[in-house]
Amino acid sequence: MREIVLDTETTGFDPFSGDRIVEIGAVELMNHVATGETYHVYINPERGMPDEAFGVHGIGPDLLDSPRAAEPGEVTLKDKPVFQKVGQSFLDFIEDSQLVIHNAAFDMKFLNAELKWMGLPEIPYERAIDTLMIARKRFPGSPASLDALCRRFNIDNSNRTLHGALLDSEILADVYLELIGGKQPDFGLAPVEETSNSARTETNWRPEPRPTPLPSRLSEKEKAAHAAFVEKLGDEALWSKT
Repeated sequence: MREIVLDTETTGFDPFSGDRIVEIGAVELMNHVATGETYHVYINPERGMPDEAFGVHGIGPDLLDSPRAAEPGEVTLKDKPVFQKVGQSFLDFIEDSQLVIHNAAFDMKFLNAELKWMGLPEIPYERAIDTLMIARKRFPGSPASLDALCRRFNIDNSNRTLHGALLDSEILADVYLELIGGKQPDFGLAPVEETSNSARTETNWRPEPRPTPLPSRLSEKEKAAHAAFVEKLGDEALWSKT
């Protein structure tokens, strides 16, 4: 089973109000294991970069209305391809795989708008697995941002000082595997049938080793009695061979 974990960065919140995609990052999973295959591209949005968006991802200072030039290490976009140049390569990479996205409605809205403007086929929303919805269902009332889920699952996101599509996709891949039951989900507990009302429930609970093993509850008298009993059985006794 092939899945693509992906993320986008944009100039804002609404493609139909003039906002555009500026970065796409994607990671390939095969049977829930990262293969090392990735897709990553920066995109020239052919418009200015609002201060609010720049503060989130730090991409495109050369497109800001302010005269500030890009500093060393900052990503500039004037020399990057427009979406029309990369749209088909993106579709070629994802093929017909399921897409794992955090807040899928946002990314799918932008991707399908860009594809539609190119005259390319849009991606059916049914192909998206929304990890935000999974997290809200599993942990109702708890924070469900990517950073919050990293803290919950002890996933290292120390390199995530700004949003970045490829880094966020790599982190989301780890979060997704934890959300569906750990990095070996096929070994999780099977669904349990409730015999009282025939309702089916699922659990991802897994037992963990005790930090401090429980002490033996046998008394010294009981241990001595057991040893005497085994001795009477002779050398062929099962306990004598362990």
